[in-house]
Amino acid sequence: MFKEFKQSIEWGGETLTLETGKVARQADACVIATLGETSVLCAVVFEKKPKVGFDFFPLTVHYQEKYYAAGKIPGGFFKREARPTEKETLTSRLIDRPIRPLFVPGFKHETQVICTVLSHDLENDPDVVAMIAASAALTLSGAPFRGPIGCARVGFVDGEYTLNPSCDDMHKLRENPEQRLDLIVAGTKDAVMMVESEAYELSEAEMLGAVKFGHDAMQPVIDMIIDLAEGAANDMFDFQPADYSELYGKVEKVGEKVVRVAFAITDKQERTTAISAARDTIKAALSEEDRDDSQLGNCFKKLESAVVRGDVIKTGKRIDGRDLTTVRQIVSEVGILPRTHGSALFTRGETQGLVVTTLGTGDDEQMIDALTGTYRSNFMLHYNFPSYSVGEAGRMMGPGRREIGHGKLAWRALQAVLPAATDFPYTVRVVSEITESNGSSSMASVCGGSLSMMDAGVPLKSAVAGVAMGLILEGDDYAILTDILGDEDHLGDMDFKVAGTEAGITSLQMDIKVAGITADIMEKALDQAKAGRMTILAEMGTALTGAGDFSIHAPRIETMNVPADKIREVIGSGGKVIREIVEVSGAKVDINDDGVIKVASANAESIEKAMAMINEIVAVPEAGKIYTGKVVKLMDFGAFVNFFGKRDGLVHVSQLANERVNHPKDILTEGQEVKVKLMGFDDRGKVRLSMKVVDQETGEEIKNDG
Repeated sequence: MFKEFKQSIEWGGETLTLETGKVARQADACVIATLGETSVLCAVVFEKKPKVGFDFFPLTVHYQEKYYAAGKIPGGFFKREARPTEKETLTSRLIDRPIRPLFVPGFKHETQVICTVLSHDLENDPDVVAMIAASAALTLSGAPFRGPIGCARVGFVDGEYTLNPSCDDMHKLRENPEQRLDLIVAGTKDAVMMVESEAYELSEAEMLGAVKFGHDAMQPVIDMIIDLAEGAANDMFDFQPADYSELYGKVEKVGEKVVRVAFAITDKQERTTAISAARDTIKAALSEEDRDDSQLGNCFKKLESAVVRGDVIKTGKRIDGRDLTTVRQIVSEVGILPRTHGSALFTRGETQGLVVTTLGTGDDEQMIDALTGTYRSNFMLHYNFPSYSVGEAGRMMGPGRREIGHGKLAWRALQAVLPAATDFPYTVRVVSEITESNGSSSMASVCGGSLSMMDAGVPLKSAVAGVAMGLILEGDDYAILTDILGDEDHLGDMDFKVAGTEAGITSLQMDIKVAGITADIMEKALDQAKAGRMTILAEMGTALTGAGDFSIHAPRIETMNVPADKIREVIGSGGKVIREIVEVSGAKVDINDDGVIKVASANAESIEKAMAMINEIVAVPEAGKIYTGKVVKLMDFGAFVNFFGKRDGLVHVSQLANERVNHPKDILTEGQEVKVKLMGFDDRGKVRLSMKVVDQETGEEIKNDG
């Protein structure tokens, strides 16, 4: 009934298997990829007729994690998977980026790639497995895909690169000083297509070495997909790109001069208006038949690209008049909002980010329910891109894939310099509002986020800056551009974002629009990016050199440790004791299983009161020490004194005074304050106190000279 095909290799200490022909046979192709016991199904479908009037390739990638894959039932009321999680959105983008440029130019057929995690062994991350499955399925589908691609995850421990480190290693990256890198690299046989990384101040040489290591490691996977395709691939879909060379010749003839004039304008808004007018001029000069041609939009874009790219290659001059390595003018300001905990306005050319930091307590940590388990995060970075930032009127919606992706990139860049939670026990939320955009707003979020957190008093290990690099590649000639504009990103071949400190790189992301780049180009781009990063860090330093004053509006947090066997006493039955501490003191109190207690309040007195109440519960009285207590009960044989928190002890009648006392009431009254010395504990653990060895006026011990 089934015509199955299967390939397996040993890869990174695990068995990688690709199989097809049994499941989802009505899709154009379906591959199940398994690494260890992590399995991902990828199905590919593409329409056989093109979308009319589309000037872009309608490709959508959906990566979805099913909770059953890890033997879990989803939380929430409905108990089923709902909207995509951040991990699913980021992985969908991760897969899209290296495969999109490999479709034959001009292919406008709607294409859908759906990756579903079927099994997760909690060791091998499904994102790499999903990308391999997608590459294999596209190669088998018959779509005009110039693959296959491979993919690998790279770690860096003790100066050595590791292939496909475990989920646990990567999840605890920030807590593990030995593991300094989480890098995913994808590419074809000959070139790198995509890089995504989170790093801990690695040098340019170390990052380049990691990319090369990953590219070499993926070669057996590419060979495996080719072997599978030899037996299982569909016939290639008959697709011929539209030939619009004749129409382009007409457009070029009437429009090159006006387009060149438009792109000579340095101001973005004025240039956009001039380009629109140039298109109208070109259209008016064409015949009615040519104006109605569906390829006219492609001709416009090709002409604009030829003008911009040609000028850069020939003269080294860019749209705004800069040379290839100059960073746009930078203005950095901090403390611009009066009531926020920290704020910064970072402006680079026509790109601007208003970045705000808010400090919270343990109650504000983000709870993340993932296939690998539930965990908490005390650092969040959210990126917003309103339409007014590019001078447009658009719909107000929730964060899309782009906002989530850019926010995560900035998060990766900054988390490497955060202080340890034990040193700075705050939850940190950074929000980047992009108020102007003309290229590299994610890197503006990195720069502004660093300044904003420092303004809030967060003791970062170092300032972090980011810069976006571009590439114009024409045959053997190429030009690498520092700090690219939006048009240079749109018309260029690469968007290569590098963020880091003076000591090294903390995040790297590369998107390629051509069929990959060489190691030489990447090495030069990294070196040029380092120079740009140092320039930006120097400019940022004029605004703020270190952590600012702690905001009076931010909560204060103090930490204390109690013995593990005292945790139950602090919490009390049903939480009764800890609720009383919160109500009486007015402070927030959070205690974990290790006995670490965080006490938070904007009021220092509330913190002191809560900590005093906790100390009364957990502290142990010391034998030989003198305490001030209060008489709580008088008995024939002595007096009970409350001397340590809620703890009472007996002063025997013989220990009340040096002279004989017939009854305690002869010298004491209930509620009276007295000084007592803790003499020790009897065989049953009962407290033994003495008043007669303490001077009741001074509280000093009476020395017995005899």
